[in-house]
Amino acid sequence: MATTLLLVPLLSLPHGVNAESLSSSHRDWDKPIMLDRSGGFQIGGTIITNPNNTNQTLSCDHGYMEYFLPWEPRQTSLVMWHSSSTQVWQNRWDGGQGYKDMFLRRGYPVFLWDGPRVGRANWGCHPTTYIPQYRDQGNFVAWNFGPSFMNWWPDVQFPTKDPGAWQQATSARYDELDNYENVLLHAHAAAVAADSGKVGKSIVYLTNSAGGLRAQLTAIRSNTTNIKGIVTYESIGYVFPSGLNITHDSRGGFGPIVVPVEEFKKLAKLTAIQFVWGDHRDPTDTYVQQSRLCAALINQYGGNAQVLMLGDDAGLKGSTHIPFADMDNAKVAKLLDKFLERHGLNRYLGKRWRF
Repeated sequence: MATTLLLVPLLSLPHGVNAESLSSSHRDWDKPIMLDRSGGFQIGGTIITNPNNTNQTLSCDHGYMEYFLPWEPRQTSLVMWHSSSTQVWQNRWDGGQGYKDMFLRRGYPVFLWDGPRVGRANWGCHPTTYIPQYRDQGNFVAWNFGPSFMNWWPDVQFPTKDPGAWQQATSARYDELDNYENVLLHAHAAAVAADSGKVGKSIVYLTNSAGGLRAQLTAIRSNTTNIKGIVTYESIGYVFPSGLNITHDSRGGFGPIVVPVEEFKKLAKLTAIQFVWGDHRDPTDTYVQQSRLCAALINQYGGNAQVLMLGDDAGLKGSTHIPFADMDNAKVAKLLDKFLERHGLNRYLGKRWRF
């Protein structure tokens, strides 16, 4: 099989740091990207038959996984699960380096996931009607760029003087279909992918916004131990065990979703879970409070979950709803790198990747 060598310009060193002071681990952030191969595949889904012509079928409701496999891969695969578009994992807001390339440099296999009926997996088994929702102004506020449209937070980690950057950000968004049916559909397809072995035997989901709820359900639905961790960036939606007087909400795509206690305990079997929030998210926010409760319950059952506040805990200011695309995303990435190392998820595979 042909080998792809992708060379990408080196990053500049952080201010005040010289090359001699960097460990080999830190120098990995700057090394060229060397790929064994890249590609993509469909996974999950079903086949339906035309009720008016049984000779016609449609393959639908599958997910799509794009993959990038380093020449010297680590054991842990990073599955980057968006709630807007895969673009947020590919680039910083100004077009600079995104998480995908950062962690490919570090040797992690990277998978970009489009769930059923979204993005490159948009062939659904049921009819849908697209109606323009005029979301640009809503995107601005929802993504925590500022309190109102074009009223930027003073310290926001976004190139506010570049109208092209804003246009790129809002144009890249997919239609998400945030409803309960799709939450379950995404979780099912992602669990099929995790159990297939095609994403590896050590998977960490990196998620954003509504993707966090879907990843939690995926870990619950999976029938293998391939899923090792979840890192959610500003997760909107959580899973809770039954018996706590928490009302299950199936009216939309943001939970809370209540499952039997024995199913919830599967989250406690993961190596580690981290719920991450930016500094412009109020501590009294409903979803911040839900993340703390969810983490506490996971830990109560013997798990390893924590809430990380980028402002209070890491000193990062001006984070948006999508901090891994922010102008200081290199600092956010190093927090993830430490998380992976701390939990033993950074070991090298020692051989080429095999599906």
